[in-house]
This record gives sequence, structure tokens and C-alpha cells, in this order.
Amino acid sequence: MERENSNRTRKITLRLTPEEYTNIEQKWKASTCRKLSDYVRKQLFNKPITTYYRNQSLDDFIEEMATLRNELSAIGNNVNQVVKKMHTLQQIHEFRIWIVRYESEKKNLFNKVDDIQNHIHKITDKWLQS
Repeated sequence: MERENSNRTRKITLRLTPEEYTNIEQKWKASTCRKLSDYVRKQLFNKPITTYYRNQSLDDFIEEMATLRNELSAIGNNVNQVVKKMHTLQQIHEFRIWIVRYESEKKNLFNKVDDIQNHIHKITDKWLQS
């Protein structure tokens, strides 16, 4: 990584209104500049500034997938606990209770997988239409 002149000794003091500062700060945070001073320096000297582009539908999709992933993880843990418990059971009555719980968790798992498939289908349709 190339470092520019690190012997910067001159300062410029600038006063801004809160709105002006907020505007500059938002643009800086949307850029790849690590420091506000780097961003302002590039602006002053008309150097190119790389900004991030956010795709809202992709952000929504990722958020939904993260939620579904967490739910699937929790359901998977429950299924693993059921199977582990079933291997240690010795009485038939206790075994029946765990079988009912297993069926309930299996139904939840399949419902969440269906939710994922439906959501992916909606996103795909929306993406193909644009």
C-alpha cells in the first residue's frame, strides 16, 4: 500500500453547521476512506473517491436469510437433542413422548425449509423482472 506524504504539518480549520457536517459525514461513511481527513483531502484535490453501493433488495434478502438460518440452527439443535435422548431411553412411555416431540420439530424444520424456498423464489422472480 502506497503511503502519501506523512509529513503534513499545515492545518486548515473549518467551521460547519450540524447539517453540513452530517452531510459530509454520511458521504464519508459511504466511501472506502478510512478517515474523515482522507475523504476531505480527496474532495479538495478532486481525487477519485470510491463509494459503496447498497442494493436494498439484496440487503432485505440477506437479513431474511440470516433470520431463517438462526431458526433452522435452533430447530437442528432441537432435533439433535431429540435423537440423542432417544438413544438413551429405556422405558417405552418416555420413548413415545420423545417421538411426538421429534415429529413436531421435524414439522417445524420442513416448514422453515418451505419458507426459505418461497422467499428465494420471490427474490428470484423480482430479480429476473428488473
